[in-house]
Amino acid sequence: MTGSTRLERRIRRDFPEPGSAPEILRILNALPDAAGYANEELRSERIRAAIVLFARGDITKFRQAVELAKLDWRDVLVAGELADADWAIRLDAELGPEGQGPRTHDST
Repeated sequence: MTGSTRLERRIRRDFPEPGSAPEILRILNALPDAAGYANEELRSERIRAAIVLFARGDITKFRQAVELAKLDWRDVLVAGELADADWAIRLDAELGPEGQGPRTHDST
């Protein structure tokens, strides 16, 4: 996936069924060409995260969000609750800070 590893981690967490995460990533990577507009916006972590956050692990909701993004990427930001000025803070809260390595659990 071109983009953030923190988003990829979230996709793998939200869509754990075998083959689901790679398919989600494929669809997100193909979105700019499928939509035919706003290529840079549709490649952004913010838009892709809004789609994933709206879906909350539900493939049907994911597909709805993708279709919404094809119509107007701004509507996806609203649906994924990343439209407000504090979107970067919310994104960090949902995905972890940018540049953060894989999350590990300390067993001690």
